[in-house]
Amino acid sequence: MRSNIALIGFMGAGKSAVGRALAAKLDMEFIDLDTLIEEKAGRSIAEIFARDGEAAFRSMEAEITAQVAGQDKKVIACGGGIVLEPNNIDIIKKSCVIVYLAAEPAILLRRVLNSRQRRPLLEVADPASAIDNLLKFRRPLYEKAADIIIDTSQLDIAGAAGKINEELVKNESFNLEKHRTRQG
Repeated sequence: MRSNIALIGFMGAGKSAVGRALAAKLDMEFIDLDTLIEEKAGRSIAEIFARDGEAAFRSMEAEITAQVAGQDKKVIACGGGIVLEPNNIDIIKKSCVIVYLAAEPAILLRRVLNSRQRRPLLEVADPASAIDNLLKFRRPLYEKAADIIIDTSQLDIAGAAGKINEELVKNESFNLEKHRTRQG
């Protein structure tokens, strides 16, 4: 039985915000892989991309993913590109129920543009086209990896966390008995 929850999806889908709320609801620890990568590198993801390139970032991501996936009772917010390396998904699947947080491209664009966080892959002339192009490639990877798919387009943070909790109850591979749902 898997006792962790990994949230995957495109940037702006709500992985970090929903992950924090879900972790609180289930009395689990929240881990953000991108934050761990930044801490290890001593610089932001945007700086890693600019100085070392995407390949170096993906290598760090794989290393941190392997470290975190072996832990227990965690809600893990994965980076948007985690699915680009099949080995990452194989590692995560061993201990995590994988939840794909999907959203409409226009919603993702609005969320990303309203965020203070820099998104190196969207620092282009036409971010909407960049999102469409990246999603065309990534969406099938997210869907293939997912045990549960939640569309967050019309959900707020609490609503998305609640929907995930409802789906976890139905998921036989998740060890729900290890978790206490907080009321409220």
